[in-house]
This record gives sequence, structure tokens and C-alpha cells, in this order.
Amino acid sequence: MGVTRIVGAILRGPEDVAPEAWIVDGRLTYMRPAGAVDETLAGVVLPGLVDMHCHVGLDPGGAVEPDLALKQAFVDRDAGTLLIRDAGSPSNTSFLHDRPDAPRLIRAGRFIARPKRYLRGYAVEIEVDDLVDEVVRQARAGDGWVKIIADWIDRDGSGDLEPLWPGAVLAEAIAAAHSEGARVTAHTFSRDSIDPLLDAGIDCLEHGTGMTEAHMSRAALAGVPVVPTLLQISQFESFAALAGDKYPAFAARMRHMGQRRFAHVRAMRDAGITLLMGTDAGGTISHGSLPDEAAEWVAAGLTPAEAVAASTWSAREFLGMPGLDEGASADLVVYAEDPRADVSALARPLHIVLRGVRVGP
Repeated sequence: MGVTRIVGAILRGPEDVAPEAWIVDGRLTYMRPAGAVDETLAGVVLPGLVDMHCHVGLDPGGAVEPDLALKQAFVDRDAGTLLIRDAGSPSNTSFLHDRPDAPRLIRAGRFIARPKRYLRGYAVEIEVDDLVDEVVRQARAGDGWVKIIADWIDRDGSGDLEPLWPGAVLAEAIAAAHSEGARVTAHTFSRDSIDPLLDAGIDCLEHGTGMTEAHMSRAALAGVPVVPTLLQISQFESFAALAGDKYPAFAARMRHMGQRRFAHVRAMRDAGITLLMGTDAGGTISHGSLPDEAAEWVAAGLTPAEAVAASTWSAREFLGMPGLDEGASADLVVYAEDPRADVSALARPLHIVLRGVRVGP
């Protein structure tokens, strides 16, 4: 493998910019190497983008074949997403770890839900008494993360969003995951599921649409980040329409949360919550949508710089993964324009480099 020189603005952090770097044997260095340079890449350089809520190996019908899962990963990669925290999948996508041309993948194993209380074909469906054992099983099957479905519509009961698990069982299950060295994240739309999750020591929240100001203060104080998935929440109106007259309380709640999504994400930001970017790709959201999710953040009133940080440095720090550090794998994206000034630049990468190899565009 030859030597690649990188010049321009190498953004190692929000206020840490280097003018020059090199890729040698697939790794990044800021010390000029001996020998000739084979190629030069110029522009604004970011660490490979991070999708914190993505479902490789899943489509609207459930699990997909390995060939399609690989294609999904490639679509994400070609949009600049080089690190994925897969937030639950019915497919075993661990084979992607052996593909040097695929994004780095941190798997959460399978979703965990109650019988008939989630989307058909997506989750391991268990009863309350089995939650702790299943969390341990998924902690051992994944890459350090477990995904719990904390609430969903109760079609046979209230006809509205309801929590799936008692608080005491959640606390025991999350403690069991931690004892296995894993962290736990939870799907949550409703207000009533938030306090039990925070009480139980949850590590991350997905969507968070039901959070009140008090919940936001609690999460900020505890250092629990939220992945707001604005592209997904923009679909709540369609969910409400499908519910129709059969589930009026659910329809009204979903419509309200969808309409207030921009104000809600600003409130989370203003409360001091760490916001991390995720697309929820794999169900009804297309893979490769991280630039679109970033544009939604800016439409909501967050700054392009906040969107960039949430999809690069902040996400990598939370996951314990390196960025543009000395000696790190050269996983980076080069842009002609600075996305911190114009977030639409994220959709126009000049060069994508994964493990020191140019893979696109």
C-alpha cells in the first residue's frame, strides 16, 4: 500500500484542525513519511460519518439475505457512513466484520419485545419473566450493545402507546447487560416509558419523542444521549393515518409528536442532552440517508456544526472509537466545502477512504 497525502482542513475535532496528514499502510499519521507520495487528496476532511441508529440486515418484511445486507452496508458507505451502530436486526450480520470494504459495524443483536407488541418478524418476542435471560443472550451475541423495545401500541388494551416492561425487570435486565460488558439502548416513543428507563440505568435512548422537560433534565444530568431520528418521526403523520378511527388515542398522540418534532429536538439540545445522529434506515427509511437526517436537524433549527459533531466526533467518542487520530485507521471523508457551514455538503463527498483505501464516490 502506497503513501497518500491529505491537504486542506483536517478536522480532528470541532476546534482542532490540521493542514496536512498522510496515509501509510492504511493508517493516518501527521509525521511526514519517507518516500514518494502516490496521490494527494485535497479538501475538508471529516472522520467517517457515524450512523447511530441503523438496521443492516432488515427491510420492511424482516430479515434479509446476506447479499442484500451487504448491499445495504455499501449504500451507507457510499454516502460517507463508515461506522454504524446497528440498533437491532433480525439477521446475523457479523459476517460484515470480515469485509474490509464494508463500514465498521457495532451490532446490538436482535430487538427484544413482547409477543405481538412490535413489528412482525423484527424482534425476539418474549414474556416479562424472560427479559433478563434474553438480554444476557443478546449481549453475548452482539458487539457490546443490546436493544430493547420499551413501548409500542397495545392493540388489545388501551389502543395507545404503552410500556412493555415493569421498571424492576428493566433495572435487573440492564444490570445484567452491564455485567456482561454491554450497554443497553431502548426504542421509546411514549412519555410513560422514560422514567423507568432512566431509573434502570439505560445507556442511550432512541427517538425520545415522549420526553418532558423533566425527563430531558434527568437525561442531561445522567449523561444519557438521545438519537432523535427526525426522518422517522416525520412519518408519524402517516402512522396516525393508518391507525384511523380504530386507535384514535394512538393516532392523536403520534400526530402531535410528529408535528412538534422540530421544537422537541431543540428543547432536548437546550436542556443539555447529547444528541447523536441516526437515520433508522432499514425499515421504511432508505440506507445512505445520513446527509438527509443532518439536513432535517438544520431544518429543525440546530446548526450545521452541531449536526456534523453529532455524526462524527461526538458519536465516535460515545462509542469509544477513534477519529482522525495519529495511528488510527484512515476512515475519512473529503469534501470540497465545509459541512459545518453548509450541511448540504455532506451529500457531496469528493473522496471516501475506508481502512486506508479509496472506496468512492
